[in-house]
Amino acid sequence: MKLNWRKHHKWLGIGMSFFMLMFCVSGILLNHRSLIKDVNVSRKYLPSRYEYRNWNGGLLRGTLDLDKAIVEDSLTMMDSCHRLLLYGNGGIWLSDNKASCFKDFNDGLPIGADYRQIRNVIKAANGSLWAVSPFGIYRYGVHGKWNEVKMPLEDDEKLTDIASHGDTLVVLSRSFAYVSLPPYTTFKRIQLSAPKDYDGKVTAFRTVWLLHSGELFGMTGKLVVDAIAIILVLLCITGVIIWLRPKRRVLMQQSFRLHDRIGRYTIILTLLIALTGWCLRPPVMIALVLNKIPALPGTTLKSENPWNDKLRMIRYDDSCHDWLLSTSEGFYSLNMSNAKVKALTSAPPVSVMGVNVLQKDVKGRWLCGSFSGLYVWDRLQAEAFDYFTGKSAPKKAGAPFGKKAIAGMSQDFSAPVIAEYYEGTTFCLQPASMNQLPMSLWNVALEVHSGRIFIGSIATYIFIFVMGILAVWCLWSGYRIRVRIRKKTMHKVSFLRFYFVLP
Repeated sequence: MKLNWRKHHKWLGIGMSFFMLMFCVSGILLNHRSLIKDVNVSRKYLPSRYEYRNWNGGLLRGTLDLDKAIVEDSLTMMDSCHRLLLYGNGGIWLSDNKASCFKDFNDGLPIGADYRQIRNVIKAANGSLWAVSPFGIYRYGVHGKWNEVKMPLEDDEKLTDIASHGDTLVVLSRSFAYVSLPPYTTFKRIQLSAPKDYDGKVTAFRTVWLLHSGELFGMTGKLVVDAIAIILVLLCITGVIIWLRPKRRVLMQQSFRLHDRIGRYTIILTLLIALTGWCLRPPVMIALVLNKIPALPGTTLKSENPWNDKLRMIRYDDSCHDWLLSTSEGFYSLNMSNAKVKALTSAPPVSVMGVNVLQKDVKGRWLCGSFSGLYVWDRLQAEAFDYFTGKSAPKKAGAPFGKKAIAGMSQDFSAPVIAEYYEGTTFCLQPASMNQLPMSLWNVALEVHSGRIFIGSIATYIFIFVMGILAVWCLWSGYRIRVRIRKKTMHKVSFLRFYFVLP
């Protein structure tokens, strides 16, 4: 039985038009984060599941015991309690170790929600307070507010962490380490050396990711992908017009002609975008993450920096007298004096989404938390085990999301507080004023592009997988229709030539 390509193309196209439009618009926004980082979206316009509840969604990433580090007259807290700074995706909040109250501590930080995705807050040796978000580093001081500190960053370089040891302050970006000494006004950029087993290969996942966004070829590639998104938008609009069959004949004819020509000439590009997007979600994603391929010459992946876009978190380990470095390639020991790194084989698994918790417990062991779970890591004994079950940690990372998606942790309250990404924590009542803290436009676009805004977290595993297949089938069916029309036309022309033209 022959497939009815026209019916497939028609009904798949109509059914997917809205979602395809959303994918295209959100994709363009995702490609230009720096341009929209100041734009916020109120959570009251989003599904209710996007409200912060019980400290979920990364609202609680960590805490810092101030221990009277700030001048007394700048704070109004109970003297009998230790003062804490609680930080996360909603900014910074002043509290105490009894969680008796929470006060906004974001004065001086840019208003954009992207700026207030606080990755870490620390106290330097001189008592100064520092905070870092992907788009800036801030020092608390003048006029009792945060002040941005300028750094010699490359274009679109994102910051990931900040740490200190002695009088050394280290700021980590996704590609470099920046070191500063008192008075912490200037930073020296350090490119870390290649690990011993470095072969220049990258994960297939990252290659496909950058190909899908166009970033594989820099800004030119991004603009090309933006153009493909606009093409898909035009295909959706003209397709709907053809389906509606408007009375204006000119509009119908122009829509059909545009739909036909654009679809024919861009079929390879549109199929490429659909296929690469489909590959970026489970189950295909897992296979791509676990396999490495050589970096493609002439692309952004072919970098002189072996740590380009791979650095995630850094801490000083007093027990081993080195810097503990978390990367997308695993954990490493870093000697800051010569920038040399050494792989650590006893480390627990970390989700491909990156580590969210890296702090020591009372016994001096590292607590490593990510969306793959929470593990206790004893570097001296070279062993790691699950925080909740006590079972030995698996040698390799599994699915991006484990049974417990750890988003944050604090050991500054009466008992350890562990915040899961979806469930949060019930260690204390979350202030109602935090429920609808704004979300950045970029994050909203990410939720739309991933499909989570439509059907929730299950979209990570199902929505894109199904929609990708349907999108490819819709594009292919349109191509097959055109091929058949062309064959019939050529046959008709040949027939006429044979009977009426030839002598």
